[in-house]
Amino acid sequence: MEKRLAKHVEEQAEWTDKYTILMTAPGVGNTLIYTLLADLPELGTLSNKEVAALVGVAPFNRDSGKLRGKRRIRGGRHSVRTILYMATLSATQCNPVIKDFYKKLVAQGKHKKVAITACMRKFITMLNAMLRDECVWAY
Repeated sequence: MEKRLAKHVEEQAEWTDKYTILMTAPGVGNTLIYTLLADLPELGTLSNKEVAALVGVAPFNRDSGKLRGKRRIRGGRHSVRTILYMATLSATQCNPVIKDFYKKLVAQGKHKKVAITACMRKFITMLNAMLRDECVWAY
């Protein structure tokens, strides 16, 4: 299956360019790239808020009148969010930007799942910016 997916990516010049750019980021692997190419073709053309909402990692408020509810994520593309979660777990170990951000959030007292979700949002917005600006990873 991996060989077939790689062959399809090689056949499309646009996908090859995106694959090359995304592969430079630490924590990004073939599974994430193939999922983003197939299920999130808009990546690189949206704003950071739009891509976060489209993936389903943007916090939405639950306010009503004077009540200030908790912010929660919802909606979005489940398949992308699931793969992004696993990639973000990897990125918290090997990507210096995501690793520092995760440690900072946990040190502030955030729950680990909340910190991972915030890292997912940061990670997808970073990947979106890389594709939008057509630049490789630079730290």
